[in-house]
Amino acid sequence: MRDGHQVVISYRQAADEARALEQELGVLAVRADTADEDDVVRLFDAAGDDITGVVNNAGITSPSGPLAELRTEDLRRVVDVNVIGAILVAREAARRMTRGAIVNVSSGAATLGSPGEYVHYAATKAAVDALTIGLGKELAPRGIRVNGVQPGTVRTDIHRLSGQPDRPDRVAGRVPLGRPGEVEEIANAIAWLLSDEASYATGSILRVTGGT
Repeated sequence: MRDGHQVVISYRQAADEARALEQELGVLAVRADTADEDDVVRLFDAAGDDITGVVNNAGITSPSGPLAELRTEDLRRVVDVNVIGAILVAREAARRMTRGAIVNVSSGAATLGSPGEYVHYAATKAAVDALTIGLGKELAPRGIRVNGVQPGTVRTDIHRLSGQPDRPDRVAGRVPLGRPGEVEEIANAIAWLLSDEASYATGSILRVTGGT
């Protein structure tokens, strides 16, 4: 919105937060589970005909721990949202967009592997990186750019939902910059990739991890 965009956001459970953003920022909030094809179509219908930017950001993890200890139902849900959902959103964007840019949000875990904590999550984010590279090449002749952002450890609710609410500060010593990232720092990277300033970037993955 700061850059003049009309914005549609999706949410699955955070209805109160979504409505607050509607009031505060003038966005349109649409309840959608991106792992559900019908919900994805409905979300894009709400966005209208002239879509110039898509941020493919939905992602979850499960309670953290070694892969051998994780439940199958948790693995399936993480794959459904992080991989199937990302692909469904990217496919709908490819069907509807005639110009503009797509930014897929991956994770620094895709190359670090997150042993003992999030191996399954890391694997799904590596899939998002592959989607970015392939779709970037596929849509380039149509003038649609596709890039990715790999956030590092950032202060978000995903750590609380995984059972480790203190993780950002606990692992800060592993980060060369010495601190967790903030949401705004990731948002700025996404905004740059959506903008004309990144006009020659496609199929690229921007690592925003504090040096890890």
